[in-house]
Amino acid sequence: MKKLIPQSIKNIYHFFQAVLANVAFGFPSRKIKVIGVTGTNGKTTTVQMITKILEEAGKKVAMASTINFQLGEKKWVNKTKFTTLSSWQTQKFIKDAMKAGCEYLVLETSSHSLDQNRVWGVKYKTAVITNVTREHFDYHKTMEKYRQAKLKLFKNVEVAVVNLDMENPEEFLDCEAKEKFGYTTKMQNNTEDVKVVQAENVELGMNYSSYQLESINYKINLPGLFNIENALAATCVGLSEGISEEKIKSALEKIKGVPGRMEHVPNDLGIDIIIDYAVTPDSLEKLYQLIKQIKNTRQTAKIIAVFGSCGERDRGKRPIMGETVSRSADFVIVTNEDPYHEDPQQIIDEVFAGVAKNKKENENVWRIMDRREAIKKALSLAKASDIVVITGKGAEETMAVGDQRILWNDKKVILEELAKI
Repeated sequence: MKKLIPQSIKNIYHFFQAVLANVAFGFPSRKIKVIGVTGTNGKTTTVQMITKILEEAGKKVAMASTINFQLGEKKWVNKTKFTTLSSWQTQKFIKDAMKAGCEYLVLETSSHSLDQNRVWGVKYKTAVITNVTREHFDYHKTMEKYRQAKLKLFKNVEVAVVNLDMENPEEFLDCEAKEKFGYTTKMQNNTEDVKVVQAENVELGMNYSSYQLESINYKINLPGLFNIENALAATCVGLSEGISEEKIKSALEKIKGVPGRMEHVPNDLGIDIIIDYAVTPDSLEKLYQLIKQIKNTRQTAKIIAVFGSCGERDRGKRPIMGETVSRSADFVIVTNEDPYHEDPQQIIDEVFAGVAKNKKENENVWRIMDRREAIKKALSLAKASDIVVITGKGAEETMAVGDQRILWNDKKVILEELAKI
């Protein structure tokens, strides 16, 4: 029945729900500084970084992200599988943040919530865009409509923070914000009315990244150029709030990792086991570029990939993801992820169609429906110095099968299987 109702009609319903929620809770976002972060990849990590920077400056912060929530000292896991909650839950959370005496709210904001009016009435002070790459075409249909949804975050904000290395950044800078920041890891021409934060002398390691901003050296405990981009986005927000570079640097260095984002699973076998949320062709491309760089420093290392694709989402990206991973991985295992109401075997086969472009059937490639068995297979193949990369779930606590939400956590399962070895 839900699928028979046009999205435009549903959005009208969401709009009235949002109006009602704002009235019921007294438009709470007018009494707190709201920083919204949107983008295809990197939102969650950027939200965590911004929160840490604000806390380092002595601010009391509320935060809502794909993986967790925070009200000052109180923190808990996001088990909803939603990046941005319903308008009613969002307004209630903002009201709770206000009651808790929080000065700031850092809100991870999805394109769906923007398009559906679920964040209508939220008075954003600052808008941050990390990037826009292929995702959610099942919903938005085209890249143009996807970008248009994200652009809604930039209406009526005081501060705009834009990744200058993304495609068409000027589209997001063309807003009425009083203050505009652009961040980059490449050489940039001066952009009029935009304060450019540029990382130089970039160095990427297995467990860290380092770079320089003017005369200050930064080192973060997160690998990958994409994490430097996330750190630069957070830095721009810190600077816009008058926080010193010393405090920003100190905050970023204190972050030891983000759950489910390039997370290393400890083991005694000498294997690098990495969990990451990567669910788009672009995020997988960037992740495996980094993994290949690491592999190239080891003579006999192999890359073992475990991944799948989500059901009831953009089907067109599935073979692209399969092709992307199979270009870099020595062993490829395609498995179940979150099928929702789709046939999981069909999803696996559609991903595998991309794998087949680079690998022959039975040539170090497997289709294993049971995700635990897939992880078990990957660990059985791995030897010391090999890199096992398990993507798609990150730090999620459940797997969506039909209407059921089955308890599932990649790291927990990995640790259980390692214990058996």
